[in-house]
Amino acid sequence: MFEKLSSVENQYHELMTRLGTAEIQSDPNEYRKAAKQLSDLEPLVQKFGEYKIVLKDIEGAEEMLRGTDPEMREMAQDELKPLTQQRDAILEELKVLLIPKDPNDEKNVILEIRAGTGGDEASLFAADLFRMYSRFAERQRWKLEVLSSSESGTGGFKEVIASIEGRGVYSRLKYESGVHRVQRVPATEASGRIHTSTATVAVLPEAEEVDIQINEKDLRIDTFCSSGPGGQSVNTTYSAVRLTHIPTGVVVSQQDEKSQIKNRAKAMKVLRARLYEMELQKQQDAIAKERRGQVGTGERSEKIRTYNFPQSRITDHRINFTTHRLHDVLEGDPAELLNEVSAFYNAQKLKDITQGDDSHATKH
Repeated sequence: MFEKLSSVENQYHELMTRLGTAEIQSDPNEYRKAAKQLSDLEPLVQKFGEYKIVLKDIEGAEEMLRGTDPEMREMAQDELKPLTQQRDAILEELKVLLIPKDPNDEKNVILEIRAGTGGDEASLFAADLFRMYSRFAERQRWKLEVLSSSESGTGGFKEVIASIEGRGVYSRLKYESGVHRVQRVPATEASGRIHTSTATVAVLPEAEEVDIQINEKDLRIDTFCSSGPGGQSVNTTYSAVRLTHIPTGVVVSQQDEKSQIKNRAKAMKVLRARLYEMELQKQQDAIAKERRGQVGTGERSEKIRTYNFPQSRITDHRINFTTHRLHDVLEGDPAELLNEVSAFYNAQKLKDITQGDDSHATKH
């Protein structure tokens, strides 16, 4: 770990030197890139500096303890306890800062929610989940825009796709992808039996054009009249758009806007995010092959959470965490759940880092 910290410190000083050179200053792109790297490394380097100062203070106090002056020894004894506590606290902060930053954390997201097994009840649950994320977005002062939706006859959603824009949206919602399960008595159920239904959630980092290049030749673009519930035609113009990405077979339809241009722009946004996620998945699969010990892959097929209404209980199966605040969570306050899941995965990453250091130490 300290080897890693020293290496980051050296990198930081090298970047500082580079930023002062005429070569970098004459290239705005390179300068911006180096300045961004520097600001990313700064908190870790500053914290490591604090750690080294506290270590020196501890060494000084220990030296005083070894002296013969009783007054000085007593003073050193008084100083030593808070100093060691400070050292341990900084060490914990350093460990967290060492966790590799997900480059997508600051990105906006495309949120996709689909009704799973359970018919009308599944579509109502999909609507409940969408309301939960919408209200949470509102609390965070994020901007949510529905890109497309398909409603069921009972007022639920067969599918709803939205974009959420704001600070650190992906970092907060990235572990929500997967199968969400609900256990409750449907309003339509006369006998009061508990039904189990599911909905799938996908949180995709929104991709910029620089992240994903889409060649026009790889696209098939179909236009058609948009339709409303029951299949009736909403308008007679061909404003609805269906994009097919031929190399991957990914299809995106968009019909919520009256303008074909707006529908196409929204469809491209969703297509770009899905293709970007496919690329990320490939990278993650390659990493997972090398390190089979990873806990939880974030696969969408995994059942990640159960919402049990009779007991007002939510259980996240990945981290064995249960809360009885079901009503608050569904009303837009899933922060506790998000924090617990995030802390769990950060602890896993931290374990990987420290294990890596241990194996490095045994080899040398």
